[in-house]
Amino acid sequence: MQSDDLANPGFLWVERGEKSWNDSKSGASCASCHGEASGSMRGVAARYPAFDAASGTVMDLEARINDCRVRRQKQNPLARESDDLLGLSAYVALQSRGLPLSTRIDGPASAAFDRGRAFYNQRHGQMNLSCAQCHDQNWGKRIYAETLSQGHGNAFPAYKLEWQTLGSLQRRIRACLFGIRAEMPPAGASELTDLELFLAWRAQGLPLEAPGVRR
Repeated sequence: MQSDDLANPGFLWVERGEKSWNDSKSGASCASCHGEASGSMRGVAARYPAFDAASGTVMDLEARINDCRVRRQKQNPLARESDDLLGLSAYVALQSRGLPLSTRIDGPASAAFDRGRAFYNQRHGQMNLSCAQCHDQNWGKRIYAETLSQGHGNAFPAYKLEWQTLGSLQRRIRACLFGIRAEMPPAGASELTDLELFLAWRAQGLPLEAPGVRR
């Protein structure tokens, strides 16, 4: 299903994102600055999360889109997990499909990377489990009806059959935390972005598959 663009439900959001990219009803569109996404956005999603010098923080792709909307287009940020934001992130990510993940963890991004790695290896919640225990030490084994994956995020944003909709990597992380009965940081929280950065480094070299399809 994922490899067939006509069968992949994620392309409903890609189509929505393409319309948003060219929408100039509220002023300047994304295309006004960046032109054709197939050229200007090629390779961009594969480099995210990335350190942003202006804000002094690491941003994931969704945060970068909202930052551009607020600072450049003078528009309100889009809500996390909204169809509009997921559509734009899926459309931008599609332009890098097949390219290897190549996020940077050196320099000013190193502190966020270290925090993300610590979060990944720390035990969480009432079940007292870490990300590493499932996705490093026990991947391929069964837990209830699920087969544990290696925890790579290179297909996100992805259409999850369980959700019956497209969702971001942060939503998937929060679902994991819910599953182990751990406290869930709000969408967009720095802890989640730090973990995204670590996961992107961990998946370094894997091809970007977004929009993916997952069970």
